[in-house]
Amino acid sequence: MSTATFTVNGMTCGHCVSSVKEEVEEVAGVTSVEVDLASGLLTVVSDAPVDRSDISKAVEEAGYELAG
Repeated sequence: MSTATFTVNGMTCGHCVSSVKEEVEEVAGVTSVEVDLASGLLTVVSDAPVDRSDISKAVEEAGYELAG
């Protein structure tokens, strides 16, 4: 198991959180996704480390971007 935390820019509501969560859950190997609207934190649990670019692409597909 691997856990990674990212910060997502641009989320303003519960729909934003749902969109990000749905897209990131589709990344291969991801087993769990938690998104905190207040802090913008995205926590991804996966079977093995997931490439940041894969997470970034999923977040961008939802209409947002990773910080940094």
